Amino acid sequence: MNNVVITARPAFAYTRWFYVGIAATCCFIAFVGFAPTYWLQLVPGTFIGSPLVHLHAVLFSAWTIYFTVQAALAARGQVNRHRAWGLLGVSLATAMVFVGITAANDSLARRLAAGLGDPARAFHIVPISLMFLFGVLVCAAIATVTRPEIHKRLMLLATVSVMPPAIARIFFAWNVGIVPGARPGLGPVRTVESVSASGLIADAFILVAIVHDVLTRGRPHPAYLIGGSIIVAVEVLRVPLSTTQWWYAVADFLARFSP
Repeated sequence: MNNVVITARPAFAYTRWFYVGIAATCCFIAFVGFAPTYWLQLVPGTFIGSPLVHLHAVLFSAWTIYFTVQAALAARGQVNRHRAWGLLGVSLATAMVFVGITAANDSLARRLAAGLGDPARAFHIVPISLMFLFGVLVCAAIATVTRPEIHKRLMLLATVSVMPPAIARIFFAWNVGIVPGARPGLGPVRTVESVSASGLIADAFILVAIVHDVLTRGRPHPAYLIGGSIIVAVEVLRVPLSTTQWWYAVADFLARFSP
């Protein structure tokens, strides 16, 4: 009688490619979301913005590409190459935080100078909280680099945390959540509530990842439960906090650091 060797097969044969798929989806949304207001305006030269804005666009777009490439390297088992490119990710994330905050402060200062007042101050909590979330999650991912099951989930959460602006561009194209009275050259002043909606849509990525965990490992990983809860909490709490006198004072302080 011939001996038959049966090899255990995972619930999903290509489960290792899950992160590649979700990373590629984030990359696609990031470019499509900003296509009407940025990418498609570069060739005809109709986009008006400072060098800081262009640097901001390049860095944040590069992150989604970087995350996709890193996920693909890991999925193909090229762990050494994945780790070798890790330092680039640290440098890129650091630059994103500093440039993101600087660009936000510059935009706030110009809108305050134009007399847009409290609506501009209130909305400033959105980019600042996004950068805070992204920075914290990337730092946590770096700290757990030797624990890949945690590391890859934190990197996904970090990427999801900066997806709302791209998703929000769809709503802004329909003038949803726009505060009346915008000045020429400054762009529309948006409401915190309008970005909260796009944030909740971005959170669908977390839900998909949790479902994937349940199907492949029987339960969601704590990294998703804890990190996802923090992201949702920030998205919810910044709405009431954005119109407090405390935040207005913080916004005025940050505006002083505009370039």
